[in-house]
Amino acid sequence: MLVLVAPGQGAQTPGFLTEWLDLPGVRGALEAWSDAAGIDLIRYGTEADAEEIRDTAVAQPLLVAAGLASAQLLFDDPADLPGKVGAVAGHSVGEFTAASLAGVLPHEDALRLVRTRGLAMAEAAAVTETGMAALLGGDPDVTIPHLTKLGLTPANINGAGQIVAAGTKEQLAALEADKPEGVRKVVALKVAGAFHTHHMAPAVATLAKAAEALAPGDPKLPCVSNADGQAVAAGTEVLERLVGQVANPVRWDLCMETFKGLGVTALIELCPGGTLTGLARRALPGVKTLALKSPADLDAARELIAEQSA
Repeated sequence: MLVLVAPGQGAQTPGFLTEWLDLPGVRGALEAWSDAAGIDLIRYGTEADAEEIRDTAVAQPLLVAAGLASAQLLFDDPADLPGKVGAVAGHSVGEFTAASLAGVLPHEDALRLVRTRGLAMAEAAAVTETGMAALLGGDPDVTIPHLTKLGLTPANINGAGQIVAAGTKEQLAALEADKPEGVRKVVALKVAGAFHTHHMAPAVATLAKAAEALAPGDPKLPCVSNADGQAVAAGTEVLERLVGQVANPVRWDLCMETFKGLGVTALIELCPGGTLTGLARRALPGVKTLALKSPADLDAARELIAEQSA
């Protein structure tokens, strides 16, 4: 059984969309989605520097557009996806990619909503100087209480020995000076705020208001939620979870447990892939993984899809 996953913020790098623009349909799709979201996705994906695409209001629609564009190249007809993919999921903003691929929201609506999300989260992040850092290694039963003691939130519990802490710059500095027992390294992430924490509460209200205008469809295949790792069957619930997840931790560890329960045998990570396949290799031994890092990976991904559909 094949699972299709979409990465979250921090996966973007300068110029990462340049090679993709030469492929059929990509430029046209990005132009249409740029119009829908009110942002020049092509310029940001090809010409912008690291600081520009670190901006939350830019990074989020850029990542969703990249994921959707790469998925379109994998499947000749979007209607084929439910017959060839057993489940979809996305990490943080990648949930919008996954929900749209599952048919919950048209791509244009997903891009409009995620642009609103990015702007609202950037505004919330501007109130207090906050950030996020990945902790490598350690035991969650030791690490999480230690983070709580420092006033930090375990914003992403990613499994495979990785937890991402979020909070103020002062709290993150205290973490660097006082790492939990067993943690090998603390790595600052390329994000502009303490996402998936109470610092993002103002953005939830903004996103909820924008979501009221949408009419979500029920997913055509299981949509595995960051909130608790459960596969959600109702479109209205998928949308509600997308809204609330802004200020709540990402439980990617539980998502991977659900993949395992569903019988996953292969996992493909959409562009710009790498992070989630890395986690899967450690947490899901024996599962074939493939990351779409460049167009050169498309043929291997198509072969894996055909193999898993046979």
